Amino acid sequence: MRIAVLGGGNGSHAAAADLSDQGHEVRFWRRDAARFGELATTRKLMLKDIAGRREAAIAMVTAELGAAVRDAELILIPTPAFAQEDIARALAPHLADGQVIFLPPGTFGSVAMMQTLRRAGCTAEVAFAETGTLPWLTRLHGAEVAITMRAVRLPTGVFPADKAAQAFAVLCAAFPAVEPIEDALAGALMNAGPIIHPPLILMNAGPLEHFERWDIHNEGTQPSIRRVTNALDEERMAIRVALGYTGEHFPLRDHYESDRWMYGDAHQRLTDSGDWREHIVLTEHRYMTEDIHYGLAFLVSVADWAGVAVPLASGLLALASAICSRDLRAGNRTLEAMGLAALDRAGMRRLLHSGRA
Repeated sequence: MRIAVLGGGNGSHAAAADLSDQGHEVRFWRRDAARFGELATTRKLMLKDIAGRREAAIAMVTAELGAAVRDAELILIPTPAFAQEDIARALAPHLADGQVIFLPPGTFGSVAMMQTLRRAGCTAEVAFAETGTLPWLTRLHGAEVAITMRAVRLPTGVFPADKAAQAFAVLCAAFPAVEPIEDALAGALMNAGPIIHPPLILMNAGPLEHFERWDIHNEGTQPSIRRVTNALDEERMAIRVALGYTGEHFPLRDHYESDRWMYGDAHQRLTDSGDWREHIVLTEHRYMTEDIHYGLAFLVSVADWAGVAVPLASGLLALASAICSRDLRAGNRTLEAMGLAALDRAGMRRLLHSGRA
């Protein structure tokens, strides 16, 4: 399959290496060509996983967005949520009918990016899909991509939902772990980052600021923090129930206690790898700038709209705002900022199904 991979972080490099290794024709794009380094000429990444180390040859490495997405059946954008709308503006002149755009995870970026595309004059009939996590637990070390674990379950919603059949046919050819769920809001409410990371960084604020490197998933994950994480996840699941979403809610406790979560039995392998012992600048890291400012703020806005009390999510958001000396609830990824807070539930269902409220 022809797959465009957009972005320059851990997830984008993992996508480029892993999908190339599987035999797909990958076009790897990032905005700043100079930051590709030697990859721009070698077009090769070293891939390390449980099977060992091997070289992955990438079909195209480019800073020309039009070349990357031309005739691509699938466009994969594993970037932080705060980059999505800029990428949508850049994509607007280049998209074609029938293309599928996958956001792992999305943070309701499917709707935000479609809004941006339409404002930019793009009329292409595309489908967005979003899920709750990256398909890989991964870190980039120079020119080597270390994949600790691949997701075994990716609950995924499509926007608009009336394009789901076509979108899932494409997605499942590249990611067999994809599991169809109701719609894009259901997918956004599977996002694990705003549940895992806020308690970990806020309750580890002292060690993160004191030590040069700290593993929030190892010694930073203690029983008291786990109890907070579980309680926060209960609020997420309460929102899903209030909105009528049925089936599995993928409780985060399964990540720690069983093999039923998105990565299977992954937590021990994650901590054993050592790849997450890292330097985190609390106010600048994407756990704050994405998972809290976008993800947790979005979750609280949906709860407010749905009439669900989320005191813990609201409290963590207030605490993070105090640490950053700014109101993280007042971002552009809330229902209010997206102009959707005035919709009633029937209007939201129409929007999610057809793309029009």
